[in-house]
Parts: sequence; structure tokens; C-alpha cells
Amino acid sequence: MDWIEAIGYLGTALTISATAMSTMIPLRIISLCASCAVITYGSLIGSMPVVLTELIQMPFNAYRLWQMLRLVRDVETAADNDLSLEWLRPFGSRRPFGTGEVVFRKGDIADEMYYVESGVFRIPEVGIEVRKGGIVGELGLLSPGNTRTASLVCVEAGHALCVSYSDVKQLYYQNPEFGFYFLRLTSERLFQGVQGMAKPQVMAGDAL
Repeated sequence: MDWIEAIGYLGTALTISATAMSTMIPLRIISLCASCAVITYGSLIGSMPVVLTELIQMPFNAYRLWQMLRLVRDVETAADNDLSLEWLRPFGSRRPFGTGEVVFRKGDIADEMYYVESGVFRIPEVGIEVRKGGIVGELGLLSPGNTRTASLVCVEAGHALCVSYSDVKQLYYQNPEFGFYFLRLTSERLFQGVQGMAKPQVMAGDAL
């Protein structure tokens, strides 16, 4: 076996390794390394289809890697600073709510969380209002039985970003570092919610 074949086998080994990985950041890094090895091998043996295939795949892997790195950075920044959940915007859907509309009731099954973009929402059981920039419903993902502990009613028409728990779980399993910072965020918000119950004048709609 000469050194050209060795490069080809290296590319094959890296490709197989990437396929066996479950976490996104290492997977994308190994995939990019595999593409570099395969492109080198294809160029040396004069196989343009091999080179072209990898040249097409590389930008996709590089973009996904950049997305995940940015996600981890944004979640880490949020956990260390203002707990903003702006980083969730690409993973949610924007939904309008009318005045008097019940978003969910106490005891309902919880399957998504909400990031308030406009309007005012109220938790009637505790008399707390959630306004622009507030987050509500994320702790249902961690609660036993995934049921709502209180209701949420829209008292002033607005919009909220709805993010399903399945999307959050997918991000969690694909990237353990994201999961760590997300748990840190929910813990911080739980403490805020407890303080809000003791001081109703403080807005803390995050205990749901």
C-alpha cells in the first residue's frame, strides 16, 4: 500500500467514524476532515466525481458546524448574563394570540414553551403578568408528567414564539453542551419564579 492509498483509507475511516457519532459538533468536524482527505485522494488519482461530491458536502457540514457553535455560544452568553432566549428564534414558530384567549390551562399536557414578543399574558393563579421578552412554559419539559402547573391567558393581544419540546430535546441530544446551558437557564428561571411568587410585583412568569 502506497501513501496515496493510505490517504484514501484515512478518508474512509474518518467517514465511518463521523457516521457512528451522535453529537453534532464532533460529527461535523470529523466529516470536514474526512472530506479533506477524500478530496486529496481524489485529486491524486484523478477522480473528479469523488472530488466534486466532497466539495458539495463540505459547505453544508461547515454551515451546520457554524450553526451549532453559534448556538452554544449564544446559550452560554444567555446563561451567564441576561437569560435572553433570542437564540431560540430560529427553532420556533411565531403565533398570534387575541385578548382573552387561553393559551393553556392548569393540568394540560405541556408540549411547548413560549417566548413573548409582544402583548401581555397573565398567570391567573398567581396574578403574574408576562410581557415582551418573558419566557413561559419551559419548565414543563422537566416537570413530572409534563403537565402545566398554572394557566396562561392573553390579556393584551400580541405574538409569542412557540418552541416545541421535541425541538428542544433534539438540540439537547445532538449537543450535550447546549443541554448543560439550557438546564442552567431553566434552573435560573426557576429561582426567579420562586422569588416572583414571594414578590408578586416582580414579573416572573417562568415557573410554569
